[in-house]
Amino acid sequence: MATIVAPCDAEMIQTACRRAQGGTLSVDGSGAPDTVAMIHLFEGDAFLLVADDAPALAVAVDTDESSAVVEVIDCAPLPLRERVRSLVWLTGSLHEVPTDLQRELAVEIAGDHPDERLLDVGHGCSMVRMALETAVIATAVGAGAVDIDDLACAEPDMFWAYENDWLAHLESDHADLIHQLARRIPPAMRCGRVRPLRLDRFGLTFRIESADSDSDVRLPFSRPVSRIADLSAALQALALHPELDHQSFC
Repeated sequence: MATIVAPCDAEMIQTACRRAQGGTLSVDGSGAPDTVAMIHLFEGDAFLLVADDAPALAVAVDTDESSAVVEVIDCAPLPLRERVRSLVWLTGSLHEVPTDLQRELAVEIAGDHPDERLLDVGHGCSMVRMALETAVIATAVGAGAVDIDDLACAEPDMFWAYENDWLAHLESDHADLIHQLARRIPPAMRCGRVRPLRLDRFGLTFRIESADSDSDVRLPFSRPVSRIADLSAALQALALHPELDHQSFC
């Protein structure tokens, strides 16, 4: 069996939406885009948290099944020269969520997707539902559409809530480990500063910032990590075996 070296596009969309600090919502008939405070994907729907005075909310209330687009920008937590790791576009029809059900829905979502912004439901923010029709993700590798049924079956990476802290910790406190891991990168690509870009259960991606360009290299673990307690050991094992074949995605 071939080794899985990276998450599939459906999982990457789920993860990007789960850790996103927000997004933008454009709706036919609402004028300028609105800010989305939170995106939660569930089956074939996206539940969006928007301000009570958002024009898009008024359109959803007045015109059921209005066409909408949500854009999510997935940014690296480190101050890289180019922080954007991927872009996600979700399209579908917007639907009102009854006011008396919104707090109950927020509590249910919080059990799976804890986020303090859910406390704002009923206090300046409202929930609106988008019935998804298309999903597209663009990364340094290219862009691809994801079937909504596949997206509904996918889960976010299990380390989505820890990734930011892990990457920051690697960069600030483990220069020695990064140096060891960098030995796995093809010599021709090591002409720049090596910085951690992405971490998931399948492996680690580095950004190499050279004088005039950026490139990404992915180093897969020997097997997917299933527990947070095993992540450190997987990184150490990867660093101690520079002779293993590498996989890169630039």
